[in-house]
Amino acid sequence: QLQLVESGGGLVQPGGSLRLSCVASGNYYTIGWFRQAPGKEREGVSCISSRGSITNYADSVKGRFTISRDNAKNTVYLQMNSLKPEDTAVYYCAGIYRFGSWCPARARQTDFDSWGQGAQVTVSS
Repeated sequence: QLQLVESGGGLVQPGGSLRLSCVASGNYYTIGWFRQAPGKEREGVSCISSRGSITNYADSVKGRFTISRDNAKNTVYLQMNSLKPEDTAVYYCAGIYRFGSWCPARARQTDFDSWGQGAQVTVSS
């Protein structure tokens, strides 16, 4: 079972930036980022294929968030810029092994079988 650990969450003012990291116990997995705000369902934010050739983003974060990976460090990053109060949520990374390059246009929870513990991101003045 793939182990995932998120870090980098915190409190930031609107318009600010944060970078989340997801360290995996294995490499060359498709990694997705999800978030869950209080009282809302968990939603897909972004994903990246095993070697980084394919990335996808939810419309709500497109142009503001960037996903990347460093396979030498078994780490996937989510750079979040121009943060808004509505970005406040617990952010989770999730992993799945799929042969070849795969990253769904709209990531669903059921697409992934390994999950991290989550990192709180709060955007507030």
